[in-house]
Amino acid sequence: MTENGFRAEEIDTSRPHPARIYDYLLGGKNNYEVDREAGGRLAAAAPEVWSGVRANRDFLRRAVRHVVGSGIRQILDIGTGLPSSPNVHEIARELAPEVRVAYVDNDPIVNTYANVLLRGSAATSIALADLRDPRAILDHPEVRQVIDFDEPVALLLVAIVHFLTEAEEPERVLATLRDGLPAGSFLVLSHATGDFADRSAAQAVYNNATATLNLRSRAEVERLFDGFTLVEPGLAEVPFWRPDAPPPTRPGEIGYYGGVARKTD
Repeated sequence: MTENGFRAEEIDTSRPHPARIYDYLLGGKNNYEVDREAGGRLAAAAPEVWSGVRANRDFLRRAVRHVVGSGIRQILDIGTGLPSSPNVHEIARELAPEVRVAYVDNDPIVNTYANVLLRGSAATSIALADLRDPRAILDHPEVRQVIDFDEPVALLLVAIVHFLTEAEEPERVLATLRDGLPAGSFLVLSHATGDFADRSAAQAVYNNATATLNLRSRAEVERLFDGFTLVEPGLAEVPFWRPDAPPPTRPGEIGYYGGVARKTD
């Protein structure tokens, strides 16, 4: 038994995991051969994935700065993935050192690495939980340790909801999380799409992974924001959401939508 309450044999290294594939594509080292092979096949099927994951990461940075600049002082980051500097708490605390962050992921390896990174910080926590059970996330003691749901929260769902199938009811998951947040909270969400190119070969890479890739159209992604009001410029391709430098790509080259929205009541 590890210090985090799971056995080593519970870590599935026989199949690629989305968090570890993402880590590989970002140039990280916390992945296995099976993840690197899957990442290589993904890049062969969709070469823009290399720039796409970086554009998505840049969107995360800008979105976190926006919500913290809007007064948010606590962040719930679900599907955080393996630590990749600058991490959310580092980005947020450049603007406001008092920001509290709860990280959530369903990969025990993410939990282990994040615990090492966050050790000794009372303003950050890491919870081993799954987006498919949103109520368990809201009630998780590690989340409750740093998040006060009576005060506005920024909910981060960055490049994670596309791993939910329709059978897993992503709109229900989002509604449960939304209803657990007070007015003044924010939703930061990005999602893969096939609107700009046929990405069936890229989807197939995830067929043997621990979660499948479920591409959605612009209209389908917009519905995930039900109950929130999108801030300008609304839902956009991630390089074009409030860029702080000229976007490195042209419209239609990166298959991710992203948006930030506020809960007003």
